[in-house]
Amino acid sequence: MQQQQQQRRIFTAALLALVFILAAVSTTEAGKKEKLEKKAKKSDCGEWQWSVCVPTSGDCGLGTREGTRSGAECKQTTKTQKCKIPCNWKKQFGAECKYQFQAWGECDLNTALKTRTGNLKRALHNADCQKTVTISKPCGKLTKPKPQGSWQKLGMLLKPTV
Repeated sequence: MQQQQQQRRIFTAALLALVFILAAVSTTEAGKKEKLEKKAKKSDCGEWQWSVCVPTSGDCGLGTREGTRSGAECKQTTKTQKCKIPCNWKKQFGAECKYQFQAWGECDLNTALKTRTGNLKRALHNADCQKTVTISKPCGKLTKPKPQGSWQKLGMLLKPTV
């Protein structure tokens, strides 16, 4: 008799455990469906499109950028984000594009300029940057050989005679 009661208790416990496991699995599946539905609603919104970083003062340092997205079910279609423009970057190629530059080339005597090329190192916030850029700058003073005797002659002409 005791053995039958013990078997019934074990059977009842096993049955309750099975019911509990099935309830947990069905709850998990329902949760997954809700998450998928939420993701589907989020996909109605377009990707964020960000403007360039606009410094608060000057042409570098802390600033803000505006983001926009479209979609019928989007709760938020615009937002502002803090950003920073490094002050040592070459602004002429875009304040959000960082380049690694080679050494300056030799001076071109025809143009009196020397050039160097930079390869894109990093683009902030998915900025649209050129892969390679070239910059030029005036050559330093070109030194021409000075005639040796001309200063002495000129100096003699300027000395007052007594």
